[in-house]
Amino acid sequence: MPRGGAPGELPAGAGRGLRVALVASEFNRRHVDALLRSARARLRELGAGEALLARVPGALELPLAARWAARSGGVDAVVALGCVIRGETGHYDLVCRGALDGLLKVSLEEDLPVLFGVLTVDNEAQARERSSGGPLDAGRHAAATAVAMARLRRTLGGRRPAGGR
Repeated sequence: MPRGGAPGELPAGAGRGLRVALVASEFNRRHVDALLRSARARLRELGAGEALLARVPGALELPLAARWAARSGGVDAVVALGCVIRGETGHYDLVCRGALDGLLKVSLEEDLPVLFGVLTVDNEAQARERSSGGPLDAGRHAAATAVAMARLRRTLGGRRPAGGR
């Protein structure tokens, strides 16, 4: 995938009929709110509906909220948004790995696309660049990938979300 590239370009309306849950961290809220704005904008462009928004304290709480969102019924995908900026301790590595592993586990166990829209960056400048609405914006990419994977899930016959869609 080219730097900043999206998983294939989806046409407007590609998400029609899909409902996407958003779970977002409070930590580094300025950057996460920017990711949230861009994810919502991309979902609107694609015609997907927002099923719910859940806020959690930090990135390590994202997997549990994603699981609850997945089990809430009528959700075609979950987008997890957060921002972890490297500090001077090993805490950064633990938080990033825990969030990634936890979200992947939820996705596989719930048979539902759960997207990792968590910035894992070295500094504030990188966080701004990847949450600015530009070509590297992680919120925009996570939303588009959620729609692409939810469509693929329907095509390939994955388990339907609770609520009978």
